Amino acid sequence: MILLTGANGQLGQDYLKLFKDQNIEFIATDYKELDITNIEAVRSFVLNKRITTIINCAAYNDVDKAESEKDKAYLLNRDAPKNLAHISKEIDAIFITYSTDFVFDGTKGSPYVEEDEPNPISVYADSKYQGENAVLDTYEKSFVIRTSWVFGMGNNNFTKQVLGWSENKDLLKIVDDQRSSPTYSHDLAEYSWQLIKTNKFGLYHLSNSGECSKYEQAKYVLDSIGWNGALGTAKTADFNLPAKRSLYTKLDSSKIELIIGKKIPTWQSGIKRFLEEYRG
Repeated sequence: MILLTGANGQLGQDYLKLFKDQNIEFIATDYKELDITNIEAVRSFVLNKRITTIINCAAYNDVDKAESEKDKAYLLNRDAPKNLAHISKEIDAIFITYSTDFVFDGTKGSPYVEEDEPNPISVYADSKYQGENAVLDTYEKSFVIRTSWVFGMGNNNFTKQVLGWSENKDLLKIVDDQRSSPTYSHDLAEYSWQLIKTNKFGLYHLSNSGECSKYEQAKYVLDSIGWNGALGTAKTADFNLPAKRSLYTKLDSSKIELIIGKKIPTWQSGIKRFLEEYRG
């Protein structure tokens, strides 16, 4: 039996589809059903449920708000995964949680591999990095999967924002100095699941292949829907955001590709399939 936390989010929703398609038994929870920041609540929830795997898709993801909601960010991104890792260890279940490309400061200039030293430059990034360490230090049967720029049908995301802006704006300015790889939550769930089944625990990078700037991502989306407006460029510094942004955070997914024996699809393929799903 699989326990899925954060089931209402982007990644959680795609895991639900995957489990239903493959007739895999699961229990889906979100914060209303289970408070993962309370270890006793988790312990009593899993009691007598024969759970063999816990997949944590819950997180605090508001990068800018985290600067003023520090305690909440650390509670959800550091303490909650640690709680779940502890409980997984107690019941001998495999544990999976997710982290972010933002743990890197973006100064390397080439794709980041798992061995690269993180240097978080925002509260959000540091809370995720501390969560990684807490999990890996707590339980050896854990997967920590870093990903980047996730988009999917659930919740809000940059790809959906671009689609929304295109409906009532004729001019858009998008930053061209942030580069990484947009990652389709459907692919993130699918290839994570293939990795999980290998039992080769540890730290992994998983994002769609290729890289682009936010501007190039927006352009690809807007070209795909035939938008007729004008698209201009901007710089991250123009927006005076509360949290610092790492400018180059492309993740190298070759470690996971080697283990599962498959190439992760391109970000363009992800957006194309997402748009088909979005249009219904």
